Amino acid sequence: MIPVTVVDVRESEPYVLEVLRSGGIAQGPMVRRFEEGFAELCGVEHAVAVNSGTTALVAALQVLDLEPGDEVLTSPFTFVATLNAILEAGATARFVDIRQEDFCVDPAALAAAVGPRTKVLMPVHLYGQTADMDPILKLAADHGLALVEDAAQAHGARHQGRAAGAFGLGCFSFYATKNITAGEGGAITTDDARLADRLRVLRNQGMRERYVYEVAGHNYRMTDLHAAVAMPQLARVNEIIAARQANARTLTKGLAGIPGLHLPAQLPGRTHVWHQYTILVDESVQVSRDELAAGLAERGVGCGVYYPKLVTDYDCYRGDPRVIPGETPVAARIARQCLSLPVHPSLTAAQLETIVDAVRETIG
Repeated sequence: MIPVTVVDVRESEPYVLEVLRSGGIAQGPMVRRFEEGFAELCGVEHAVAVNSGTTALVAALQVLDLEPGDEVLTSPFTFVATLNAILEAGATARFVDIRQEDFCVDPAALAAAVGPRTKVLMPVHLYGQTADMDPILKLAADHGLALVEDAAQAHGARHQGRAAGAFGLGCFSFYATKNITAGEGGAITTDDARLADRLRVLRNQGMRERYVYEVAGHNYRMTDLHAAVAMPQLARVNEIIAARQANARTLTKGLAGIPGLHLPAQLPGRTHVWHQYTILVDESVQVSRDELAAGLAERGVGCGVYYPKLVTDYDCYRGDPRVIPGETPVAARIARQCLSLPVHPSLTAAQLETIVDAVRETIG
């Protein structure tokens, strides 16, 4: 079976051994090294490492001092951590529709949804490509809104030369399947020294120095062991991105021309890092999305559905007054049609050919 993702962190062994031999495995010098390198990648002054991408979102919202009833506008076509973080921070999530071409929030829908309780815009840079940031930045500036980027899947992605995570408070995940992985971990990026300082205090139980508490904080710390796993990937992130981009080009060339099969694309002015290669199977195709997935599995090709439902479609959120679904027909359709194919750097030329052949054979 060709897996939809491959995790290979064997090159991290020297860094992990360095931490183990140091006698200190909690947050320490390796985390600081990782923060410096990641801030450089994003072109920002500060990167604050935390223990997960979800934590990054929660902490970013917490330092904005939101009050009950304050609204965060975001996409319903995302991993549930986006919604969970908003609720944990005590805010209200209001959802707007997305655009098919980039799977990200539609700036026009964002603008239409801004109201008196809106405090934060939270675009989700899905699958490795940023949202359309120019109109989103203008909207935030015009209305005095904070900008929090859910960049969990967009390490190294760029919009008009500017890196994901450099537009507002950037929130990244280093979960096991991400383009840069620590196994678990996250980071918040910013050029705002005041917010970076608050984030560092918040993640350390509210302490700036030992047993001197300034705020009610949390244990959001990343360990040196997790930072050690991610360090060598950070050093060769451009190589990782280039391999994914080459694989995406091969898939697009091989799958072009299939009626009813919509292929993803890097849009003008953006740099796609291809965390996922996600196709859409519309109703005109002879097989459904789920039938295509089953056919690929029979032919030894793994795939994934990211995501099968909108986050607002789950029973646990129905009736919650802090979850406002909105009209999102494009997002609902894409959730029915999306299918992600393998695009990871470990793929061989033969495997890429197998993936293309399997898709074409299944569709017939």
